[in-house]
Amino acid sequence: MENEENQLIETVDEDGNVINFELYDIVEVDEQEYALLLPAEEAEESEEAEIVIMRLSKDGEDYIFETIDDDEEFNKVAEYVENLSDEEGEEEE
Repeated sequence: MENEENQLIETVDEDGNVINFELYDIVEVDEQEYALLLPAEEAEESEEAEIVIMRLSKDGEDYIFETIDDDEEFNKVAEYVENLSDEEGEEEE
């Protein structure tokens, strides 16, 4: 995602804690969009921050970030993202 300005996403976990993420990228798998998010604190501190994957839904003009509860769906998206990372690593060599 070639955006000069980092997009911050604020979510609330199941315990009511507010967590800030930076939107890293949006990918499409099986005609469903997924957001790749980096925890905002970790994104600034580490090059190896863990990416969080959330399903995207649209509500009018707004996007809704949803947790992926289905293991099969999550694994399929995670594998797609890993393959993207592998391809980018090969291009850099």
